[in-house]
Amino acid sequence: MESVSKTTGKVLIFSAPSGSGKTTLVQYVLGEFASLSFSVSCTTRAPRGEEKHGKDYYFLSVEEFKRRIEQEEFVEFEEVYTDKFYGTLKSEVERIWKQGKVVVFDVDVKGGIALKKYFGSKALSVFVLPPSIEELRRRLLLRGTDDHSTIGTRVEKAAEELQYQDAFDFKLHNTELSVAKEEIKEKISEFLNS
Repeated sequence: MESVSKTTGKVLIFSAPSGSGKTTLVQYVLGEFASLSFSVSCTTRAPRGEEKHGKDYYFLSVEEFKRRIEQEEFVEFEEVYTDKFYGTLKSEVERIWKQGKVVVFDVDVKGGIALKKYFGSKALSVFVLPPSIEELRRRLLLRGTDDHSTIGTRVEKAAEELQYQDAFDFKLHNTELSVAKEEIKEKISEFLNS
């Protein structure tokens, strides 16, 4: 059991190319550790599938997102694709810390690097690696949420993002999900108790 004093002010950052299994692993660790709480990011993209405002993301208009940028309300933000913004509100981090919990981020690679820079040693940054680019493409196709053109763009972006893996504290190879779950559980336990 991790002590509250050791977890105060800490953050866990999960980043990966789209389709690497990052969100599945984030959901797993949230179920395994009571001291973790998910940071709901803001985005200007449309909801996918069953996603809910305030649970999966805060879905904002481009205008609202830009207004919040001007008011310096974000810890980090990124325009991932044209008019497709993602960002982390300072108020969301404070909300979780006030509960005495560790903030868990599920962000893109640039966001992960920015968050690690911002939080420094209070952060454990994890880069989730897919088995291969071919497997990544297969997973994105199976997901069924994007057209072929969008998948092509995501795969190209993934190849670029893989070049940044060394900027993260821990590289998690998600070849076999059960193995990846055990590895990340052990790594988080070490971090929470340090």
